[in-house]
Amino acid sequence: MLKQLAVAIGATLLAGVGVAAAADITGAGATFPAPVYAKWAEAYKAQTGVGLNYQAIGSGGGIKQIKAKTVEFGASDKPLTQEDLAGAGLYQFPTVIGGVVPVFNVGGLQPGQLRLTGEVLADIYLGKITKWNDPAIAKLNPAVRMPALPITVVHRSDGSGTSFLFTTYLSWSNPTWKAKVGGSDSVQWPIGLGGKGNDGVSAFVKQTPGSIGYVEYAYAKQNRLNYASMQNNAGQFVAPTAANFAAAAAGADWAHAPGNYLLLLNQPGAKAWPITGATFILVYRQQSNEASCKGVLKFFDWGYKNGDPAAVQLDYVPLPAQVKASMRKQWAANVRGPQGPCYP
Repeated sequence: MLKQLAVAIGATLLAGVGVAAAADITGAGATFPAPVYAKWAEAYKAQTGVGLNYQAIGSGGGIKQIKAKTVEFGASDKPLTQEDLAGAGLYQFPTVIGGVVPVFNVGGLQPGQLRLTGEVLADIYLGKITKWNDPAIAKLNPAVRMPALPITVVHRSDGSGTSFLFTTYLSWSNPTWKAKVGGSDSVQWPIGLGGKGNDGVSAFVKQTPGSIGYVEYAYAKQNRLNYASMQNNAGQFVAPTAANFAAAAAGADWAHAPGNYLLLLNQPGAKAWPITGATFILVYRQQSNEASCKGVLKFFDWGYKNGDPAAVQLDYVPLPAQVKASMRKQWAANVRGPQGPCYP
């Protein structure tokens, strides 16, 4: 269902409405924010008549497509560094914040009942822990009797910002993972099955007993997948909730984040979810199409103004008002068309 919502949103099909079709916005990239972009697009078209055609193909694909200029914006959960942005002539800004969640298929457990640490999670993905009743898992879960069931690891097969957040978190948590695999949107996975997009990983986990994967929380919720509680930087085991994603984002210092490059992993705070991240939009600083340049920023300005309820409903965290105000000032200063700034 999420995949259906995320792709080809608002395409104009009626003959004789070429003007409206020309105004439609094209974008591609991260599956992480696809559910909320779909909700925004539906409401935006109802109000303005302008549709959004968004291809949820993964952050790596979104970066490639914006660099190839085949779409008007790219979307990525992996923020680009200042050097990468400058080299490509791009500018990036955040839209919403969400959480990456370990999900699994083991019967007899309630959501959040299984406890994991980043170190143990990395050892599972390294293939060092191969059964659910391994002593390392049992030690974290003394009140739960885990089955002697083989673990099937599921990961992303495409270039993914969700994978970037997940593998970077594993690198910060486990020295062996950092040395052997590292953190990136595309890594050499030691073991496991690959699924395309958050929806592909969700499907594999749902149909494979004993499996474990990682998805953005909206996909876990939509697919009714069981999820683990994670030990955070304060040593507390916390569940993936919007409140705990917000706790992780509470200390985000966007004002001192060059190029808006900011990671929200393993943040301090008793309730902070450790695998939290913002998702980003990529556009060219200098654009040749005035209408396109203004159209993209109008859509995300509308999302900033009107999209918070939909974001909250899907368990994303809206950006604080002061951050939105700062981003609007950045748009005016950093994104230009043939006639000057594309915002306001």
